[in-house]
Amino acid sequence: MKTNTIRACIMLGISALLFASCKKDDMPPAQANTITIENVLDSKPLVESGTFQGTGTPPVILPGQSTSITFSAAKNQYFTFATMYGWSNDLFFAPENPGIKLYNDDGTPITGDVSSQIKLWDNGTRENQTPGMTVTHPGTAEATVKNIKEVNGMDDYGHTYLPASQLMNVSLAYNGNSMFTLTIKNNSGKTQNETPFSPGVWAISYVAGGDQLLPNAIYTSGQPTANGLTNIAEMGDNSVLNSYLSGLTGIFTPLSPVLIVVYNGTENPFYKVGENDRGEGLKELAQKGNADVLADALKTKPGVKNVYVLKEAASTVLLPKINGADGGKVSQVLSVVKGDRIAIATMYGFSNDWFFATTGNDIDATQKGDVSATIGLFDDGTAVNQFPGAGITQFNLAGTPLDESKPIEAVPNPNAFTTLPAISDIIKVTLQ
Repeated sequence: MKTNTIRACIMLGISALLFASCKKDDMPPAQANTITIENVLDSKPLVESGTFQGTGTPPVILPGQSTSITFSAAKNQYFTFATMYGWSNDLFFAPENPGIKLYNDDGTPITGDVSSQIKLWDNGTRENQTPGMTVTHPGTAEATVKNIKEVNGMDDYGHTYLPASQLMNVSLAYNGNSMFTLTIKNNSGKTQNETPFSPGVWAISYVAGGDQLLPNAIYTSGQPTANGLTNIAEMGDNSVLNSYLSGLTGIFTPLSPVLIVVYNGTENPFYKVGENDRGEGLKELAQKGNADVLADALKTKPGVKNVYVLKEAASTVLLPKINGADGGKVSQVLSVVKGDRIAIATMYGFSNDWFFATTGNDIDATQKGDVSATIGLFDDGTAVNQFPGAGITQFNLAGTPLDESKPIEAVPNPNAFTTLPAISDIIKVTLQ
């Protein structure tokens, strides 16, 4: 009897070992995958630019006439423009760099007459003659091209000029939600400097870290003219400078610290299109770039295996490509098994509450290669949208988001504000 008991115990032990061995062999092997997220945006320094002109033929702005321009801007952004003093050889009107101030220091929009910020400038490429006497030809070229210089009452040839603010009236109206209308009116009629204004150009620079990316978009005082400004100053032709400014106008945005989630399941654990923000921290990521709140919430969810928040060592955020330099990049080694999925999220930094995230069933954690096609751009529906990079309530432009409550949806392209590059031209995700 005792022998049988011993034999039974041995058999049970062998069975348990065989069962354990079988279970271990059935477990999918873990593999190491390195995920890399890059900001590959070829950024532009100007958030907006454009042209203006009169309504007649030719399209100049005659004395008594006006033209208006509507645009968006955030605090610390300025509006600059240039238009020819028509009855001159090479004079132009423009505000002193970086441009017309649009907000008071407390963030309230500036409205009303801002003509005092306008100056008259000499392009330095033609000899000046008596104002109004050179209507059909540009005069003679300067023996030596001079640097751009303000005309302050009198030019280098002894010709006198009224202050620019007496010839041109410029006023600002605030339309709400970061939108302005600037009106230029020709007040030169019946003065000693009566003149038409030519078609012109205008621009607004992005601000990053409190600094203008291109504070001298149109001209630089004390430097030679460039980039087609001569065509405006001598002939009133704005096409060349407009083409130059258009090439510098587009998208600039950092990406916030990146949330990465490894999970086992069938649905993204932190958002779903058509549903409202769940109040678990996605709002903080989409509005402020803070992924920590959502990361902490996800760590307690069933099926979530690992959560990471990746930051760029030098600047925390992932900056875009600037002047040819590579954009920001972060990487993380992941231990994954078959059936695992990866979800990521990062803020479109210069927005009110847009975020990039994986779509559909997210990323198969065991695959290799470029998986950027799985990324979409979404509106969290928790803050009122404004022009990306030019919104007074955008957190990363020193603003406070205006709350709203709408379902999460994909950001259309083009949208109500701008046309974006392809998502794969902004964010690149690879697995190796």
